[in-house]
Amino acid sequence: MVIGKVVGTIVTTISHAHYKHRRLLVVQPLSLEEGDTSGDFIALDNSQAGIGDTVLVLREGSGARQVLDNKDACVVSVIVGIVDSVSIAE
Repeated sequence: MVIGKVVGTIVTTISHAHYKHRRLLVVQPLSLEEGDTSGDFIALDNSQAGIGDTVLVLREGSGARQVLDNKDACVVSVIVGIVDSVSIAE
C-alpha cells in the first residue's frame, strides 16, 4: 500500500477492456524520507478520486485484481480509498 497525491489524469482514445468505466490517474507517492526518488505512477481509479486528492493505492497485481473482482485483469496499481487525514506520532 502507498499513500500518494493525485497529480493528473490519463486520457486515451482506445483502452483495454479491463479499464472500461474507470479512469487512469497519475499518482505521486508521498514520503517522509528526504530525497525520496520514487517516481509518479499510473493507477486505475476505483474510488472516484480527483486531482489534488490524497489516496491509498494498492500496488500489487494480485491484490489489485481481487479488488476489481477480475482474476485476469492486466492491472498492477489501483486506488482503493481517498484519505481524509494523516496523523504521524513520534
